[in-house]
Amino acid sequence: MHPSNKKPKYLVIGPSWVGDMVMSQSLYKQLMVQAPNSCIDVLAPAWCKPILERMPEVNQAIEMPVGHGQFNLSERWSLGKTLLQNRYDQAYVLPNSAKSALIPLFAKIPKRTGWKGEMRYGLLNDLRPNRKVFQFMVERYVALAHDKCTMLSDVKLDDIPYPSLNVDKSNQRNCLERFSISADTPIVGLCPGAEFGPAKRWPEQHYAYIAKQLITEGNQVCLFGGAKDRTVTESIINALSEHQKSMCFDLAGETSLVDAVDLLAACHTVISNDSGLMHVAAAVGTNIVAIYGSSSPEYTPPLTDSVKVVSSNISCRPCFKRECPLIHKNCLNELSPSQVMKAYRELIVAKCESQI
Repeated sequence: MHPSNKKPKYLVIGPSWVGDMVMSQSLYKQLMVQAPNSCIDVLAPAWCKPILERMPEVNQAIEMPVGHGQFNLSERWSLGKTLLQNRYDQAYVLPNSAKSALIPLFAKIPKRTGWKGEMRYGLLNDLRPNRKVFQFMVERYVALAHDKCTMLSDVKLDDIPYPSLNVDKSNQRNCLERFSISADTPIVGLCPGAEFGPAKRWPEQHYAYIAKQLITEGNQVCLFGGAKDRTVTESIINALSEHQKSMCFDLAGETSLVDAVDLLAACHTVISNDSGLMHVAAAVGTNIVAIYGSSSPEYTPPLTDSVKVVSSNISCRPCFKRECPLIHKNCLNELSPSQVMKAYRELIVAKCESQI
């Protein structure tokens, strides 16, 4: 615990994936609980900056000039020595690579905290044992805020503060108007892509069935994703009737990340593969139906109480592979749209009952 008259300054070396960055907010929340006057800066790739700017705990998002997977020792040395040196009391290194721990060393940050990871002796001086001591990734993040000797007893998932991104209502209204989406008709979001790989992606024909059902029941449907997901979203749109197409909005590649944050917050429910957008949707308070194929909710669940998880019991999952090593992708193909719709309806009923 820091003295009340001292303003501790922390540098966090953030993760590179959007979903992981959202989950890292739980660490920042915990640091603020322990020292409410903390100043937290996060060094992360440029594409994560819009997410960090929606976290009130973050003072500054600093763009990482080195591309994901690149070593570039001279650039890391320059950043640490010229921009960051002697500015921070402690660094938290969330990625497990050795190179991610170099900048805090070059910046001469006195305490450098992280998990053992990839040959990081000497780079980190508050090194946590890389044992399977925590089930969930968010627990591993939050544990770094606690003393190494007490973290096992201090960190419990039920006590961890969930991510909660700020929503810009003005931008939300502007986005709805820009895409001609009615603010007076219920909206359900579908996130049919998966940046990690096809082994996380539920078939688009199943999503098309879901879209038809939702529109028949009086909802508008928004399809979220990046430019790489357009083939998938176009396939879903093409499966709809002309009337259904008028109620379905293909936003893949058409929105910035902050626009996606605000539009996901306009949805009463989001049905999603295990993806970064799933974690964003959870952090803006929508109901979540989470579809898991090769990955597992036992490691990276959506951090919300309003969630239904749908997965199969097939013996080969979870394999955590980008592509199905057995080719068949049965962990996803055997999940029927009726199972997902059942989870959706149970979630809606539970939400209504909680509001009575």
